[in-house]
Formats: sequence, C-alpha cells, structure tokens
Amino acid sequence: MDRIKKGTWVEIEDTVLNPEQRSPAIPEDTRATPLVMRVSGFLQADAALGDSVTVKTIIGRTLSGRLRLVEPSYSHSFGTVVPEILTIGTEAER
Repeated sequence: MDRIKKGTWVEIEDTVLNPEQRSPAIPEDTRATPLVMRVSGFLQADAALGDSVTVKTIIGRTLSGRLRLVEPSYSHSFGTVVPEILTIGTEAER
C-alpha cells in the first residue's frame, strides 16, 4: 500500500457520538446512526488510507481520526437554478 507523505492535504473521519449517545429529541432514523465528523487538514506524519492519524487544519487546530481521502475536493452545490428567485434583488429597485 502506498504511503501518504506528511504535509499532504487529506480528509479524516471520526465518530463524535455513537447512536446510543445521541439525543432522544432527534428523529428516530437520525438517532439510529452515529454522528460523524469529517475534517480536512495537513497530515502530520506519513500514513496509509484507513490509518489513525493527526491533521492540522488551515486555522491551526490539531485533530485525529481515520484517514479517509487524499487531496479531497468539494463536490456540493446549491442545486439547480430557480428562475423565480433570480430577480428578487432587482424587483426591489423598480
């Protein structure tokens, strides 16, 4: 397995709360799953995918978790265009 070098931008994952630790005030299907944290940062020592590692985030926080991705990118969006909201700001000017 290839080693990932110290200083590489990576994503880690760690379980914050197990299902039995979650609040009874949240929906049952949500409560049945663990609360998972995913954080990107700079790897602090050489490692392999799946290893328990430490990263330093852009703002300097040091966090630990399971090494999940190398050089992660953003893949989210705000969805498709909704034509009705495109003119909201300009209608007030008229």
